[in-house]
Amino acid sequence: MQKHLPLFCLTISAALWVPYKVWAHHAFSAEFDSKSPVTLQGTVTKVEWINPHAWVHLAVEQEDGTVIDWMVEAGTPNTLLRAGINKNSLPIGSEIVVRGYQSKDRSCKPACKANGRDMAFSDGRKVFMGSSGTGAPKDGLDPRDR
Repeated sequence: MQKHLPLFCLTISAALWVPYKVWAHHAFSAEFDSKSPVTLQGTVTKVEWINPHAWVHLAVEQEDGTVIDWMVEAGTPNTLLRAGINKNSLPIGSEIVVRGYQSKDRSCKPACKANGRDMAFSDGRKVFMGSSGTGAPKDGLDPRDR
C-alpha cells in the first residue's frame, strides 16, 4: 500500500481540484442575462488581471449626477492580451465605453455586475473583451464566432 500512496494522494488531489475549477469558471447563462444588454460609459477605477476572468471596475455617472460602481467581467487575461489589451492599456481614470450584458442578480452589492462584450477607448479604438464558448449571445463581435 505504501508503494501506491503517492499515486493515491495525486488522484485524490486531482479529484478535489477539478470540481473547484469547474465551479470557478461558470457558463455565461449561470450569472448573466442575455436579454439585458447594457452600455456603460465610465471611468476605470480598478482592473483585476486574474484568472479565470479579468475584471474592469467602472464608475458610471448617471443623468442625475449620482455615480454607480460596476464590475465588468472580461475574458481571461490571455484573451485580452490576444485582443491587444495588457495591464497598461486601462490606466485608472481612463474613460471607456463597455457594451455587454447585466448580471441576473440586480442587487448591485458591492457593485453592479456585467459581462463585457466589447470595449471602446476615447481614441475610437474598439476591442473584443468577452469570452466565447460560454453561452454568451453570438452577436458577431467575437472574431471566433465568424
